[in-house]
Amino acid sequence: MKFAIVIIENAESRRQIQEDRSTYRKRIEGWMGQQGQAGVLVGGEAFETETVAPVTVRREADGTTPQVIEGPFAGDAETLGGYIIVEAADRDAAVEIAKTWPNPETLEVRPLWTAA
Repeated sequence: MKFAIVIIENAESRRQIQEDRSTYRKRIEGWMGQQGQAGVLVGGEAFETETVAPVTVRREADGTTPQVIEGPFAGDAETLGGYIIVEAADRDAAVEIAKTWPNPETLEVRPLWTAA
């Protein structure tokens, strides 16, 4: 079963990136290598979070009028940083993989929907 591990940056992870980007990235690269060797890593992408601000598009309750807001949907305290796709036997196994993440981001584990 495939799961997305959604990476949510926070103040501490952004501080660490600014303090020592190289060390921060090396921890992620090491983790990705370990997951690849374990055969659970399917893929993933990082979002550009430093030079281009996100834009949020919301619809009014009637579903007809879009509202465009500069910035992340959840405010500035946390923002989406990227995602990783893993293959795991079940949700508990995916959570165990997420628990090994080496940096201080918040991670959300979500099963991927598959068409019947």
